[in-house]
Amino acid sequence: MTRAQSTLLLARDDVSALLSLDECIAKVEEIFRQHGEGKVARPKVLGMPAAGGGFHIKAAMMEQSVPYFAAKLNGNFFGNQQRFAMPNIQGLLLLCDARNGYPLAVMDSIEITILRTGAATAVAAKYLARPDSKDATVWGCGRQGRVQLRALSRVLPLRHVYAFDVNETEALRFAEECSRDLKIDIEAVREPAHAVRKSDVCVTCTPAKKYFLDQDCVAPGTFVAAVGADNEEKQELDPRLLASNKVVADIVEQCAEIGDLHHAIAAGLMKSGDVYAELGEVVAGRKPGRTSEDEITIFDSTGTALQDVAAAAVVYERATKSGHGIQFRF
Repeated sequence: MTRAQSTLLLARDDVSALLSLDECIAKVEEIFRQHGEGKVARPKVLGMPAAGGGFHIKAAMMEQSVPYFAAKLNGNFFGNQQRFAMPNIQGLLLLCDARNGYPLAVMDSIEITILRTGAATAVAAKYLARPDSKDATVWGCGRQGRVQLRALSRVLPLRHVYAFDVNETEALRFAEECSRDLKIDIEAVREPAHAVRKSDVCVTCTPAKKYFLDQDCVAPGTFVAAVGADNEEKQELDPRLLASNKVVADIVEQCAEIGDLHHAIAAGLMKSGDVYAELGEVVAGRKPGRTSEDEITIFDSTGTALQDVAAAAVVYERATKSGHGIQFRF
């Protein structure tokens, strides 16, 4: 490579056209396996609060024939849609050749963030949910809720889904659209705690800052994926729920800083060492996932740069073959 080599600029439409959910799930599972086998460095994260939201930078490496480094800068501002008619989460991802540092691509991060988050839940469900799980609750019916359900439907034989959102209109729209698209019976509900008690799987994907899911809501054998907490102020699960059940983290130190685990530690109910495993350890077979029909399994999903670099590599490699994007030189 030479300094004259160009960098590829990829818009959100490019990313959407190049990255499918199914391939994202496969690549996310692969990168977690690499991590569990100790083949890639641990990812890093830096957070910075701001008025009305905050920023985070997540970085990771991926080993393959061409090793990659990715750094993603996202802004999370959950009043954006109502106040400014723009996405609540937006940002950029920089993908570099890890052999020499060359910036290969700069791409919009929105679609990658949405898809890779759902992909991680699908991977976790594959190992931690009962394989015959048919009933699920989705708590939070925005774009992420939709992707979570799509991803779960790839790995579990879902037949009935309960949908809840603080905006009832959003839950009704979610039920109508996803029922049609996925051919699954979906019911918008007003009492989500009751729905969770009847579910094999519960996914929470909200910007909540106070927990709403506690032990009384969760029946034995349930798989819970807590997706919403990705900074130290957000919280979805009662710390006592985590402390009394099997917790699998995407990255333990990251969850201890910004996930629901953070609140369990702050409450004095858990330590980082109480986490059963990281997802990579389970995927790599170093630790078993679900070991009984009755145990409650919890996936604390803060979103890692491992997922970002795996997804970005797919996008970049396909873009170079298909001609997507704009070539430019710094």
